[in-house]
Amino acid sequence: MGNIRIISGQYRGRKLKVHDAEGLRPTTDRVKETLFNWLQFDIAGSRCLDLFSGSGSLSFESLSRYAKFVTLVELNVQSAKLIRENLDLLKISNAELVVGDALKFVQRVNQDEPYNIVFLDPPFRKGFLSQICSLLNKNAFLCNNALIYVEQEIENTAEMPSNWTLLKSKTAGQVSYSLYRNN
Repeated sequence: MGNIRIISGQYRGRKLKVHDAEGLRPTTDRVKETLFNWLQFDIAGSRCLDLFSGSGSLSFESLSRYAKFVTLVELNVQSAKLIRENLDLLKISNAELVVGDALKFVQRVNQDEPYNIVFLDPPFRKGFLSQICSLLNKNAFLCNNALIYVEQEIENTAEMPSNWTLLKSKTAGQVSYSLYRNN
């Protein structure tokens, strides 16, 4: 069992338990700080989708910074259980936890309001990224001008949809992280 720390907003400084699952790599504080500096004018009031939630770190930062609603999708039952406990601990009611496969989740046509911000941090070296991005576009998950955060292994060359514009990109160790806008 490990923990994550919320770095800013209404839950700033809170430590939350996370499952120590194989392959789970919570986004580091340094990367989170950069990402949420990029998103600082967009996060409040936004609808967020966190596919491959893992620890839920990006969702909790978004909720702490007044996101309107967050959907978390996590396949690992133990990780999802701790996400649920953390949502309950913070008395968060504007979030939905979906325990299931992120790829299956985006294969259906989205019947809900589309998302303003999407977090994509899939398991490394599994080849999910290009397919997930294509399905987000095709199945009505993105509103116009949605922001999509992508975290991947540095050697990955996943092809992004042609209607996504790269806004910012950085690397930290073996991780590449980028912010795109859906046009």
